[in-house]
Order: sequence, then C-alpha cells, then structure tokens
Amino acid sequence: MVSLRITEIFCSLQGESSLVGLPTVFVRLTGCPLRCGYCDTSYAFKGGETRALDTILEEVAAFGVEHVTVTGGEPLAQKDCSLLLVALCDAGYRVSLETSGALDIADVDKRVKRVMDIKTPSSGEVERNLWSNLELLTSADEVKFVIGDRDDYDWSKEILREHALVSRCSVLFSPAYEALEARMLANWIIADRLPVRFQIQLHKLLWGDRPGV
Repeated sequence: MVSLRITEIFCSLQGESSLVGLPTVFVRLTGCPLRCGYCDTSYAFKGGETRALDTILEEVAAFGVEHVTVTGGEPLAQKDCSLLLVALCDAGYRVSLETSGALDIADVDKRVKRVMDIKTPSSGEVERNLWSNLELLTSADEVKFVIGDRDDYDWSKEILREHALVSRCSVLFSPAYEALEARMLANWIIADRLPVRFQIQLHKLLWGDRPGV
C-alpha cells in the first residue's frame, strides 16, 4: 500500500509563484535533508502522520478546489512522492511541486509545474544545489531565488547569466523573510532592469508566519 508521511493538508491562497492568489490545497510532506538558514517550515522536519494515498486524495477532494501544491520540508525526500503527484494529476487537478533543487527532479510527472529553489549563499546550503536539474526545466516550470542580502542578489544574477535561465523558464526573486527589506530587493531589480518576477510571500502578509496558511 502506498503511504506518505504528512505534516498537514490545508486550503489557502497560493502565496508564491505565478499562481499567487489562487485558492490551493497544500499537501505538506514531512522531512527534509537540508537546513536552510531562512527556512520557515522547520516544523515539518519531523513528526507528521502516515496516511494512505487514497486517504490523502479524499482529504484533498473534500476542499473542492482545482489547484494542489505538494510541498514540504522537501517532498521528494519521500520515495512515494512521485506516485502522489501522478495520482493528483490523474484525478484532474492542476498540480505544482515546491522542491529545494537538491534532489533529482527527472522522475516528476511532466504534467506537474515544478517550482524549484536555487539555494543562495545565505541559505547555508548553496553546495547542495543539483545543477543537472536545470537542464530538465521547461517553460512550464519556475525557479526561485530567496535573496537574503546584496551578495545573494549579485550571485543570483550571475547564475541567471551563466545558465541562461530566463530563456528556459520563469524566474522568481523573493526577499528572505525578515532578513531583507522587500523594497530594497525591488529597487535592485528595477535598477538592473532584471527580467525576473519579484514576489513577496502573500500568505505571510495576510496571516503571518505560522503553519496552515
């Protein structure tokens, strides 16, 4: 029987990515091999509850919305995450995956929008970036840089150039929560005419930094 360790399943507004503002069911899987300095979901590192795949699908269906995001922790750290993604797609949902970029995304169902972090130096996990993932990205996917300071910003600009990311997929720049003033990052992007999408975590503006939103 297929089962996964689940921290929480809830319905909220999507707070990030090009889908921001849309009612979305979030399936947060437990566990993560990374320890990013700016992590805001450390409560998902341990604990959770093991649930059968059918039970997860029933809980998602009960919310009655079209969009589902599978997140973590790091969802791909659970071997059956790929089966969950397939099942959600087969059920007709528009599915996105939030992943750290440290684990191979090759086996993720092609119907899934992959929103992949590229870990910046201030995360403390920059060495965990799996650069081969970039070659797998398509125009349906997105990459996200969480920017903690000016050094992160300049490093991220160089990664954009080196890997021609803007021509491959959508690119998101987000200020690290409570580490960098959002307006400062916005001003840098405008000054450089950088072709990226600036984003603020909408859910935190609405409800603060807490689980289940």
